[in-house]
Amino acid sequence: MKNSVAFRIILLILLISLGAYLFYHFDLHLYFKDKTKLILFIKSFHPYDAIVFILLQITQVVAAPIPGEITGFIGGFLYGPLWGTIYSTVGLTLGSWLAFMLARFFGMPLLEKFVKKDIFEKFEDFMEHKGMIVSFLLFLIPGFPKDYLCYILGVSRIPTWTFLIISVAGRLIGTIMLSITGNVARNEQYFALAVMVGIGAVIFIFAYYYRDKLLEILKKQK
Repeated sequence: MKNSVAFRIILLILLISLGAYLFYHFDLHLYFKDKTKLILFIKSFHPYDAIVFILLQITQVVAAPIPGEITGFIGGFLYGPLWGTIYSTVGLTLGSWLAFMLARFFGMPLLEKFVKKDIFEKFEDFMEHKGMIVSFLLFLIPGFPKDYLCYILGVSRIPTWTFLIISVAGRLIGTIMLSITGNVARNEQYFALAVMVGIGAVIFIFAYYYRDKLLEILKKQK
């Protein structure tokens, strides 16, 4: 048993070290900070650019600190609202599943490396399965760290298929909104873009400032 735990910890350290090295050696982190660079990078792989985009969506979920709003926006910018949503959903689903399974395999040592202590403490009450609706709402509410949540739920008792269903359903509305916003920006519909950005900003600010209260409400749900 001790040998198994030690092996998993060593393997985890090696994987994190390798991932960090590749990510910074090839300056991949810079692409997630500049939408123009990221768009040109994806388009350079034509006709396999859609596959590259899906891989980037997987990466931004697994590497939780990377903001997913950028890649979601780019999906709509490059592929339109329909295919942007589809490609993003495929990538987000695979990334969420991978993060979930990594946490399930490595356990707490992985959470300590990937999830900030304050974030983990906020979601600690959800380590045990408290119902599909509550978990779904956590994915649905803007401003909550959904990628971190994938890791946290990975060490809970929630079944894999239940997790995938609530993850996909909870992320879908936000994914559609980002894809539509990206498509509007590409078509230079500036008034519509300003309206969507404004609505999104209001929702995000509200959710961000009241997320602790919302979390307390959800904690009381059975």
